[in-house]
Amino acid sequence: MQSMTSGGKRVVFFDLETTGFDTTVCDIIQLAAISGDRSFNVFTVPKTAIDRGAAEVTGFSVRDGALFLHGVAMTTVTLHKALTSFISFLWSLEQPVLLAAHNARHFDVPILTRALLRCSLMEQFQQLGSSFLDTLPLSKALYPGLESYKQENLVSRFLRKPYNAHNALGDVTALQELYSCWNPDPRFVIQFSF
Repeated sequence: MQSMTSGGKRVVFFDLETTGFDTTVCDIIQLAAISGDRSFNVFTVPKTAIDRGAAEVTGFSVRDGALFLHGVAMTTVTLHKALTSFISFLWSLEQPVLLAAHNARHFDVPILTRALLRCSLMEQFQQLGSSFLDTLPLSKALYPGLESYKQENLVSRFLRKPYNAHNALGDVTALQELYSCWNPDPRFVIQFSF
């Protein structure tokens, strides 16, 4: 798939899987991103326990200091390494970038920001000059009156196919396809960027 641009910025779709839904305390378990045919995907062992609800949704568990996905041991890196690798991945792309996530403003960005601060990487990240796009309110504005704006439901409605939901790499791949299908006007996209 060709990488997309909006307003002169390369769109990079990203997603986090976390230990829970409370953005003030949950830890990152998986961080994935995609732009065109370039993808990024890392796993990290969280410091906090995985909430039962999050474990049921994602299939992640931690045993004896190792991360498992549906019972399969995953190769992990430290959170610091995950974030520095993510920053390197973003630098490897044509600049500037627009980081897009579904519910970015209220979930992914607060958690990513907290993790970057915790690892003393915020300054490095800010040097990218990236901005964010929240595709959740964008989808509501593009298609008012839908019953649900959950990404799974939007993929089912517009792409008419199932996908590996609640796996960050599956989520970003599906979101890139959705965005391509919608093909929103850049002047419209800027309203939901921050």
